[in-house]
Amino acid sequence: MFLPHQLVGQLLDKRFDHDVRRHFFRGMQFDGPAGDPGWFGPGSAVWHVHSHMQALVFGLQCAAYIERLDPSIYWMGVHHSRLVKPDTRDDAVPELDPQGANVRLGHSVAFFIGTAYGSTPTAERLALAVRSMHHTVKGTRPDGARYDADDPEWLRWNYATVVWGIATAHELYHPRPLRGRDIDRYYGEFVRVGHALGGTDLPATKRETLDCLESYLPRLAVTYGAAMATGSNLPMPQSAIDWAVRDTMPPWAQRLIQHRNPNIVERTARRALVWSIINGIHTASGPVTEFEQAKARVADGVDPALAPHTLPGHRPDSDPIRSRDEVERAFV
Repeated sequence: MFLPHQLVGQLLDKRFDHDVRRHFFRGMQFDGPAGDPGWFGPGSAVWHVHSHMQALVFGLQCAAYIERLDPSIYWMGVHHSRLVKPDTRDDAVPELDPQGANVRLGHSVAFFIGTAYGSTPTAERLALAVRSMHHTVKGTRPDGARYDADDPEWLRWNYATVVWGIATAHELYHPRPLRGRDIDRYYGEFVRVGHALGGTDLPATKRETLDCLESYLPRLAVTYGAAMATGSNLPMPQSAIDWAVRDTMPPWAQRLIQHRNPNIVERTARRALVWSIINGIHTASGPVTEFEQAKARVADGVDPALAPHTLPGHRPDSDPIRSRDEVERAFV
């Protein structure tokens, strides 16, 4: 007999299978080859952070919000994705396509789960696919300014929005968050993803990432993409999610979007409610299937032939993790 939260978890997992996994995870390998740690492996900060699917998805929403403050990124999304209805792409105020937005989110979730837990070939194939797609994202904004997704400066800032969004959501809403030097481990490890996508001179700590984001401030603005999906006029539950996203913004970004925090008591209460919702869904859904498969893949130890780099957190001259007990302790 299933408990109520287990029944809810089964429903959520079936919905994720139907809406996301079967469409966007095709061709990815998580359960083999045995001993392949993938890009990060057991004991890494990336494995810990990305194992909380709900906080990861929320973090991607935070990253998307701050991205939309860059007019070039906003128009890249309008012209080169399914975010808006095709017949409105050239309009000054294009119309959002909810189905297309879900497709974009599905691809994003698959990418950040696949590069975290997939086999090495899976992670490399995903990065190559995204990098190849970026080569095609070039064009002109309605104001005549050119944009190019291969521009090194743009790549650096865009990378910073993503790693910052995921890490900030983790710090606020993960039940066992990494902080201080530990969250800097995540920033440092995640650079591998940015480099694989063509980024250079990428920030590798929380401080460097925040400095990178703020350095772009003279180029930012409240685009229509940011304005149309925010504010107290949104219906529930969108307005609650919108507040939680704006609450994560750096102080300079909050001033740009004219977000005003409530008093500390109300803000704490609101965050507690969001924490309960995110972690309630996570508890009901259970562990991420791909995370469990990745752990089983290296449960008997890492195959040195499949691990060209030492696992995160281990000295270069130390032996790779080999015993099942050692691997299991890496996830405690």
